[in-house]
Amino acid sequence: MHKQPLLILCISFSLGIALQDFAEFRAATVYALLVIGFISLSSFFLNHFYLRTLRHASLIFLFFTLGIFAHATNSDKTDFPHVLGTAEAVFKLSRKLNSNEKNRRYEIEIWQDSVKIKSVLSVPKEQPELDFRHYYKTELYISRLEKPYSDFQFDYAKYMSRQQIFFRAFASNQIAAAERDDLAFAEKIRQKRLEILRNIDAQAYSKRAREFTKGIILADRTEMDAGTVQDFSKSGLTHILAISGSHMAVIFWLILLVLNPIFPPRFRNVKIIISLVLIWSFAIFIGYGSSVVRSCIMISAYYCYVLLQRKPDFLHAMALAAFIILIYDSHQLYDVGFQLSFLAVFGIFWFNKPVLRYLPNPKNDFQNFLVNIVSISFAAQVATLPLVIYYFHQYSFVSLPANLLIIPFSQILIVFSLLMTFLAAFGVNSNWLAAVFDAFVNVTLKIIHHFAEVDFAFNTMIPMSFPEVVVALVCVYLLKFVIVKFSIKNSLRLIYFLLIFVSLRGLLNYKSSQINEILEHRYLKENIISVKTGKHVLFIMSNNADREKVQKYVMEPYLTSRRTQNYIIKILPAEVKKVTIGDRTYHFERKR
Repeated sequence: MHKQPLLILCISFSLGIALQDFAEFRAATVYALLVIGFISLSSFFLNHFYLRTLRHASLIFLFFTLGIFAHATNSDKTDFPHVLGTAEAVFKLSRKLNSNEKNRRYEIEIWQDSVKIKSVLSVPKEQPELDFRHYYKTELYISRLEKPYSDFQFDYAKYMSRQQIFFRAFASNQIAAAERDDLAFAEKIRQKRLEILRNIDAQAYSKRAREFTKGIILADRTEMDAGTVQDFSKSGLTHILAISGSHMAVIFWLILLVLNPIFPPRFRNVKIIISLVLIWSFAIFIGYGSSVVRSCIMISAYYCYVLLQRKPDFLHAMALAAFIILIYDSHQLYDVGFQLSFLAVFGIFWFNKPVLRYLPNPKNDFQNFLVNIVSISFAAQVATLPLVIYYFHQYSFVSLPANLLIIPFSQILIVFSLLMTFLAAFGVNSNWLAAVFDAFVNVTLKIIHHFAEVDFAFNTMIPMSFPEVVVALVCVYLLKFVIVKFSIKNSLRLIYFLLIFVSLRGLLNYKSSQINEILEHRYLKENIISVKTGKHVLFIMSNNADREKVQKYVMEPYLTSRRTQNYIIKILPAEVKKVTIGDRTYHFERKR
C-alpha cells in the first residue's frame, strides 16, 4: 500500500464494479455499503492501536464500495415505451460504425412520438451516405436487440447495452434529409472529420492505401477490406490498426521534435504543455475513442510528473488513467480494448527491464531502438496472451516475429500517414508523394499478408475459460521472477501454477467430453442441428444455408465452447424439410 497506493485503490474500485455487475445490488444495499465504507474511515482518526492498523484496509474497502456505487449509477435501466415495428421516424447521426457486405451501419438518435432512443441503423449501400449536417426522416423497422439463443455466442445485446443502446433499426426506403442549424461543437468536429475521410477517398493512391490511412490516423475502419482486416488479425498485428498508445506516443514525440527548433531548452515545459494540448485536440478530432483517451490520459499523467519535477511513476500514471476512465464510465472495465491495453502496459512495466538484461547491449540510438522493440513486443504479448485467447480463441506463432519486423515500419507509416492526412485535409495533391506512399503501404500490407498465410502457425478454436485465464495470469506474473533470477524457489512456484493450469484444463476438457446433447441452432432464417456424442459433433443443415457464415458464427463458437474440433457436416437434399432424431422432429423450412 505504501509503494503503489493508487494502483491498489484502482484495483479495489474495479473489483467493486465487477461485483455490482455480477450481483446487481439494489439501491438500498448499494447505499448501505457506501455508508459502511465511509464509517470505516474512522480508523484514521481514532488512536486505538488495533483500529489504526486497519486504516489501509478501511480505505481499500471504501474504494471497493465506491466502485459498486459508480457502476450502480451507470447501470440505471431505462423503461422505454413501445417503439417496435415499422413506423416513420426522424433521426440524426451519432457515429459511423463498421459496414458489412450489404449495408452501412450507423449509431443514431431516433425521435418517434416525442420519444428519443439510441439505436444501431443499417442502410443499404445503394443509399447515399449519411452525415452530421442533416436530420433524416424515413420509415424504419425497429426491433430490440436480443440476447443470443445460447451461452456460447457473443452477447451483442449486452455489449451494446453498456453503451446505452438497446435497439436496432433498418431503413429500406428513400431517406429524406433536412439541413440542421443546431449543430453542437462536437458534431461540427465529427462532420469535419467525415469531410477529411471523404477527401482521403478522393486521393490518387489505391483503395487499400486510402482505407489503411483512414484506419491508422483517423480511427475509421468502417469500409476497410475484410481480407486486410483478416491479415492483421491472423498475423497478430491488429493493434497497429487501432489508435493506441504507440500511435499517440509517436505523434506526441513528433510534435516535440517540431517544437524543438522553435523553443530553446529552458522552455521545455512550454513544449510539453503545447504537445499535450495538441494530442488532446487530435483525440477530440478523431472522435475521442476509448483507446485514444486511454493513451492521452496516460501520456498526460506521465508528463505531469515531469512538469512537477517528480520522478515519473509508470504504474501511478496507468492507475490514474484507469480511475478517470472508470469514474466517467464504469462499463469500460468490460471493454476488451481497455483490458488489453492496460494489461499490455503493465506487461511492459513488468517484463521490459528483465528481458533487456538478456539482449545485447546497444551501442547507439538505432540499436537501442531495435533492442527495445524486441523487449517491449515480447513483454506486451506475453502479458496479454491469456486474454487474447480467452476473447478471440486464436493465436498465431508468427505474431512475435511479425511485430518485430512490422513495428519499425509502423512508426514510419504513422508519420507518413499523418502527413498524407494533413495534405488531404487542405486539399493538397502531390502525385509523386502519393505514389511513394501507395507503394510503401502496399509493400507493408503484402509483408503482413505473407505472415498471415503461414497457416501452420495460426491456431483457431482454442478454448479458454475464466478460471484458466486467472491461473494463466498468475503464471505470467511469476515468470518475471524466473527471468530476473533463475532459482529453484522461483522455478518451483512457476511450475506449481503451470501444473494447476494443466490440471484445470485437463479437467475441463474431460468434463466437456462427457457432454452428449442435441441442440437446434439458428442463423438468420436457417436452422442447424448439432448432435454431440462424446468428443464428436455432427452438424446437419439444409442446402440453402450459407456454409461459410454458419461455420464462422455457429459451428466454430459451439465447437470452441465444447472443447472439440472433431466434427462432420451433413448437407440435406433440397427436398428434405425435416429430420427426426430420437423422439423429436426438427424442421429446416426457411422461416418467413
